[in-house]
Amino acid sequence: MTKNNESFTHRNFAAVLQKYKYDLNLGDIVAGTIFSFELNGVLVDIGTPVSAYLPIQEVSSNQELNNFNSLNINDTREFFLLDYNVHSKQLILSIRRLEYIRAWKRIRQLLAEDSLLNVIIKGFNKGGMIVNLEGISGFVPNSHLGNFQKKISSTNKFIKLKLLNVEEKSNNLILSHRRALIAQASSSLIVGNIIEGIINQITPYGLFIRVGNLKGLVHISEINIKQVDKISSYFKIGDRIKAVIIHVDRKQGRLSLSMKHLK
Repeated sequence: MTKNNESFTHRNFAAVLQKYKYDLNLGDIVAGTIFSFELNGVLVDIGTPVSAYLPIQEVSSNQELNNFNSLNINDTREFFLLDYNVHSKQLILSIRRLEYIRAWKRIRQLLAEDSLLNVIIKGFNKGGMIVNLEGISGFVPNSHLGNFQKKISSTNKFIKLKLLNVEEKSNNLILSHRRALIAQASSSLIVGNIIEGIINQITPYGLFIRVGNLKGLVHISEINIKQVDKISSYFKIGDRIKAVIIHVDRKQGRLSLSMKHLK
């Protein structure tokens, strides 16, 4: 295949389709049948006088499947009409783009439903966890991992997550384990309930408490101590304390606690 002419525009494309009487448009989804494999692509019959071409790099959005192994002669399936090669006079097809479009459609639906998701872990970096949802790479910031411990052994295992921020235009997909934990424990997270937990972090602005798989914050203003600037003198890591739930932020997955409101 010859590289496409970079100056070839959508208007040129429409003119070509009209010239050859193709009832097609750039961006259409078309049905086609694979009938031949070439060195770097596949020939597909989509009912046009000249066979369409599927380059190998357009086979799948999954790099592990971006080869011919997932395709067979006489396979009939849908393709995305991606481009037109002016030199070979062939329409260029893509499965990868079709997968991408459908993945984001599904993600928008999951966001609207605020679904609890079972997502595969692909790896970790300093900032958090890398996951894969519907073939799209997503990210879970450290601040939204809750008490989950980042371990290499967790790679390719599944974790419960909820969507936090979705920006299709910038291909930005942020998820939260913290939100998922809050959702799973929602029946017991009632404002006014007394919980018991273990202090696992002490900061100048309060205490972080581990309550089962959840992490809650007792803000410094909600602690009964006289010298708030010496919070570490009153508490230590591992102390077991009781606190009252004063707010459950299900959108961000935050649990706010108070020791002042204990009766």
